[in-house]
Amino acid sequence: MAARANWKGVLKAGEVSCPVALYTAASTAERIAFHILNRKTGHRVHREFVDAETGERVEAKEQVKGYETGPGDYIAFEPEEIAKAVPEADKTLDVEAFVPCDQVDDVYFDRPYYLAPSAPAGAEAFALIRDVMASANVAAVARTVLFRRVRSVLIRAHGEGLIAHTLNFDYEVRSAEEAFSGLPDAKADDEMLDLALHIIKKKAGRFDPTTFDDRYDAALVELVKAKMEGRKITPPKPPAPTKPSDLMEALRQSAGGDSEARTEKRNAAPRKTAKSKTTKRRNTA
Repeated sequence: MAARANWKGVLKAGEVSCPVALYTAASTAERIAFHILNRKTGHRVHREFVDAETGERVEAKEQVKGYETGPGDYIAFEPEEIAKAVPEADKTLDVEAFVPCDQVDDVYFDRPYYLAPSAPAGAEAFALIRDVMASANVAAVARTVLFRRVRSVLIRAHGEGLIAHTLNFDYEVRSAEEAFSGLPDAKADDEMLDLALHIIKKKAGRFDPTTFDDRYDAALVELVKAKMEGRKITPPKPPAPTKPSDLMEALRQSAGGDSEARTEKRNAAPRKTAKSKTTKRRNTA
């Protein structure tokens, strides 16, 4: 079954434009989901909106959005008022700038979408935009109205198509300085760095998302299956605590048996004096 587009419009870069469609690139629909039941009857329960003061049920037609101006004080907004304030969607992904692909911090990435031509007539223009961005290793920053909000979108070449990330606004991204302000002033010594680099080399590999296991979801599936079959689930044993009491010993155990030989070799190597380093730099120059 063909994928269903979330949005259709026009991608416009200067005077070059083509009809495009956005498709969801990541979804949680396949995760196992539970319903809320009444423990006594086994029936599903439904959430209801009730008045916080009277406790009476409030029908959908009587519900409006409100902005709190003070404790218990609200300004109510009718749907028509909000609709008038939201910019109208012109269905155009208008490219405002091309930027280096590595210039946008990942912290600004919101949700990913695949971007593809929505009509055969636009395939050539689409391919031109895709190929020139891939060749120049740049991404396009575009703006449009998506799902009733003006959104900035980062568009990059992705295989035969494009991938578009909606971007968080600057006010939505919290300052890293706040998170890191309380970190102690600590630095690893040369020996620790050497061992840690050795561990990285030993575990070098390639990014393969197919090897990622959703252990939580798998555990829930097994729980459901066991419940249906009347079996008891034996909880997995927690991992044994790490025995090393200090960081250096933990690094040595992680690096493997050849770490001691590497350390001895490094300690036995003659140290270069400042004079020899200077001479080398002059000879190189």
